[in-house]
Amino acid sequence: MRETDFVSGFARGLTVIEAFGEAQPRLSITEAAKITGLDRATVRRSLLTLSELGYADYDGKFFALTPKILRLGHAYLSATPLTAIVQPHLDQLSEKAGQSASVSVLDGTEVVYVARASQRRVMSINLMPGSRLPAYCASMGRVLLAALPEAEARDILSRTELKANTPRTKTDPEELMAELRRVRDQGYAVIDQELELGLCSIAVPLINVRGRVVAALNIGAPAAHVAAGELAERYLPLLRETQAALRPLVQ
Repeated sequence: MRETDFVSGFARGLTVIEAFGEAQPRLSITEAAKITGLDRATVRRSLLTLSELGYADYDGKFFALTPKILRLGHAYLSATPLTAIVQPHLDQLSEKAGQSASVSVLDGTEVVYVARASQRRVMSINLMPGSRLPAYCASMGRVLLAALPEAEARDILSRTELKANTPRTKTDPEELMAELRRVRDQGYAVIDQELELGLCSIAVPLINVRGRVVAALNIGAPAAHVAAGELAERYLPLLRETQAALRPLVQ
């Protein structure tokens, strides 16, 4: 891309939007500047512009995103046929398994949920389309990282904050790379309470007719109901069945 084609002001505005999150739903100009690394004047102009356009509320000190911001994410979910294609299959899978089932795609160091069928809430956070989780400790993330060339997967891990969410979380890059190779060889990933205590999950890749991994499919279950070691025996056949049914449909 030519330098003259890059709109730096627009890029900085998007960076400011990304500063908001579950842990920081309200931000002052100073806080947003610290998170983004941008100067206060740039952050102030971006936040005031968002407020003027109705994408943020401003009480004189703190800014908070408004529901209008969902239009930006909805544009992606509406434009991609993946959500509409997988949802009926996801609903059937969740019903057969008696557990929640989800589909996600990789976005940088995170997975983004594009579809979900929930039987019961198994995590402390409420997952839905648009939700994000770190790829390194999520079953769908492991599947998607395993589908990449090793150098690319290693680069993503190097850009990830590898923190121990629980005592079971794998955070050593070499251990994670070895796990990705194991996932690649066996064709599925199992997470045993690495993301959150009490949660186990199993995931498989969604592969199109050209053999390209386009997304990941998982089932999550409470560890108190299903031990991680039992996930493959209990749910892998159902996941494989859904995986095969979706293969000619996903692009």
